Amino acid sequence: MEYRHIEPYEDGRLNVIIETPKGCANKYDYDPNLRLFKLKKMLPLGNFFPYNFGFLPNTIAEDGDPLDVLVLMDEPAWPGCLVPCRPLGILLAEQKEKHKKKYRNDRIIAASAASLSYGLVNELEDLGPVLLKGIETFFKDYNKNEDKIFTPLGWGKAKKATQLVNKHNIGQ
Repeated sequence: MEYRHIEPYEDGRLNVIIETPKGCANKYDYDPNLRLFKLKKMLPLGNFFPYNFGFLPNTIAEDGDPLDVLVLMDEPAWPGCLVPCRPLGILLAEQKEKHKKKYRNDRIIAASAASLSYGLVNELEDLGPVLLKGIETFFKDYNKNEDKIFTPLGWGKAKKATQLVNKHNIGQ
């Protein structure tokens, strides 16, 4: 993905670019050829993103896109906004599209470094099982609407999320 190179923070924070704001029923994607955000699709009536959703520039995941990040913060951001985040953990998952092989499509869960509500959250277990189940359910339903099967494989700690970022970092 061509996006301006953004150096990571030395303290482990991640620079996440928001694609789709919290509460939005429109799914936006960054188009590296056009160098702008475009509307990819609209979610079915009654569905919306429970938190800000974005990507880590300078990374490439198994699906060929940058690593996905669900950003917990107090308010919606906007597409293109850079949000410094603390990784909290990772939702480990496989995804399968019709007539294609399964592939890993993990989701990093992070908290905005500026968030008041999530300022004391350091690991996923600090969020509680109800919120984590809700995140799993969102991703399963979101993919089901595209005739994809999203299979959660478990949760990993913040350290595992950081390892995934380092593994998929492509640098400049």
